[in-house]
Amino acid sequence: MVMAMETGHGGLEPKRTAAESKKPLRAAAARGALAVCFLAVPAVLLLQWLQSGASPEWLCQAERPAEDDRDIQDDMLDDISPSPHIEYDRLLGGLLIDGFDEKSCRSRYQFARYHTSPSIPSPYLIERLRKQELLQKKCGPGTKAYNEASKKLRSGQSTNTTDCNYLLLTIHAGLGNRMLEITSVFLYALLTNRILLVDRYMEIGDLFCEPFPGTSWLVPSDFPLNYGDFTQRSPESYGNMLQNKVAAGNTDLSLAGTRPHYVFLYLDGDNDFHDRLFFCEDDQRFLQGVQWLIIRTDMYFVPSLFLIPAFQDELGRLFPEKDTVFHHLARYLFHPSNDIWYTVTKYYRFYLAKAEKRVGIQIRIYEKKGILQRNGPFPHILNQIFSCAQNEKLLPEIGMAEGAAETQNKAQTQNNRTIAVLTTSLSSWYSDQIQKKYDEHATVDGTTVEVHQPSHEEYQRSKNKKHNKKALAEIYLLSMTDELITSGFSTFGYAAQGLAGLKPWIMFRSESHVVPDPPCDRAMSIEPCFHNAPFYDCKAKRNTDLGKVVPYVRHCEDVSWGLKIVNQTQL
Repeated sequence: MVMAMETGHGGLEPKRTAAESKKPLRAAAARGALAVCFLAVPAVLLLQWLQSGASPEWLCQAERPAEDDRDIQDDMLDDISPSPHIEYDRLLGGLLIDGFDEKSCRSRYQFARYHTSPSIPSPYLIERLRKQELLQKKCGPGTKAYNEASKKLRSGQSTNTTDCNYLLLTIHAGLGNRMLEITSVFLYALLTNRILLVDRYMEIGDLFCEPFPGTSWLVPSDFPLNYGDFTQRSPESYGNMLQNKVAAGNTDLSLAGTRPHYVFLYLDGDNDFHDRLFFCEDDQRFLQGVQWLIIRTDMYFVPSLFLIPAFQDELGRLFPEKDTVFHHLARYLFHPSNDIWYTVTKYYRFYLAKAEKRVGIQIRIYEKKGILQRNGPFPHILNQIFSCAQNEKLLPEIGMAEGAAETQNKAQTQNNRTIAVLTTSLSSWYSDQIQKKYDEHATVDGTTVEVHQPSHEEYQRSKNKKHNKKALAEIYLLSMTDELITSGFSTFGYAAQGLAGLKPWIMFRSESHVVPDPPCDRAMSIEPCFHNAPFYDCKAKRNTDLGKVVPYVRHCEDVSWGLKIVNQTQL
């Protein structure tokens, strides 16, 4: 088993293969060094386990030989990893197509080995994805159509109706938000027949493989507009246009000849009333005639798309199971780059694969103390985790009385069942305490509990490439678990549950350091929550409760004013 992890503070980041590591002699030496290293691993692991009770960080540093083109599972023992010979749905029910270079992006076709989806994409969604791929290839960067559209944009020339209309997403938020916003914008591109382009300057190319065949979704570096400078108050902002009467009377289709060359859509969480008119059908008619839409958002705004009458029939055909939007589109769009995927699969096999059951616990702390203190330790959060996990039978109960130890030890000898707990948190204290509790007290039924945490960064650094790579690896590891506990309000948890297709147990935010009652509750659906959803009835032109308009858009469990999609047919 080959390991390529950097030992360090976080303990998750894989080392990139050096470009010069192509010599056979160096490759042989690397394999030999690894063999020696792994002979020593058991003793070192045992020593570290006894000393700390925490899951060990990666112990050996080694570069994976660049010429080693074997499948990354070929050198893994069958007893700790899925066999490469078993049947699995590599195309994810038709979401993906054959034809990509598997070696350049191994996660694309290998994710199905580690995860079985509970849902099947609709034939119509598959059909629309194939049409979108053709559109992206026809109009994407480097094509004649793109070059002409870009040239007209640079010169400010008027643009007539065209088959190639564009939606450009600027990216600035943390990783969980990025995945949610890209998914939202891609769905909007599907609904409006636009080509999706994403900001190339926020490491998207380092984190994910290209999703569309034969083209790129990254904005070319010579794009004519400085879109990164646009703000809510920029003249190009749609909300600002409405306030300044630039787009006044936008419901009049006769204005087709006066539409601007491009419009900036500001949909961040701090947007205002005029910005949110984007979600009105009349405004959508106006925007339909604009060739270039540039959008900035840090939200999962899909629920509000379901409330636009013009989109409802199409969305119903795309997603008969309405609460599978993020699940299907995220698995189509997001394929971690090879170095991240190598990290994910190796960690999974080493720590999680042998367990009878895998439980993911995603911990996000919302305390307002100093940077290094806001993540804990907070005993009430630990108590909430234990209460949720044990009340819902996700983790076994423990015997607190010392006199029961002999009986419990006897039960343990008769039960070889192991539960692997994967925790993700900026602090290691919570996973250490969970493991310590199960080390000091045997479980009632004899089940062994092993707790693992890939990294602990102490505080979020959304602009740090290594931090984001570790975060993405952890999101995918969480998506490979059987049961999931998440922290309310966390987009990181939303992304993991959506990829997994799991309804998580959501831990509610505590008040005054008191464990909520109940400590957690089962989510209504696997969909993320739109935290800053509008509450304006476009047709009635007044505020209303949009969580009570249609049965499949309801208020979120963790954000009472937010909206999420559920698979319900009655209010």
